[in-house]
Amino acid sequence: MLLAAFSRPPDARAEDVNSSILIAAESVEAYPGLKDAAQYFGPVTEIAKAQGFAVVEEPYEFVIGTKTVVRGDFQKDVGSRVMRQSTVVVLARGYAVSFTFIGGTEDEVEELVQGLSFGAGTKSPR
Repeated sequence: MLLAAFSRPPDARAEDVNSSILIAAESVEAYPGLKDAAQYFGPVTEIAKAQGFAVVEEPYEFVIGTKTVVRGDFQKDVGSRVMRQSTVVVLARGYAVSFTFIGGTEDEVEELVQGLSFGAGTKSPR
């Protein structure tokens, strides 16, 4: 895991889902034969299901800025609430980079996902 950001401390108790963003990177060498981001959803789905999530949207490709990414959506019931999770994956420089967005509603997760952007990189002069 590279970064985890939460709307409130992870141990704080509240009635609603603690919105969060998790960013992770794994070497594609750890997954022999991995050629595209969609294939990475085998392990992502396995982990999500082990955590009690169900698939609500099978992985699909779309473009964010300059990158083609793959997104899959999951949800699980947490007491009387629903927890939504969307994971976006891109393969870059020998890594599978995943961005996982968690929220209590589909709109909340969509707002988080729409904050993700990839732009053309610029090199700073040295």
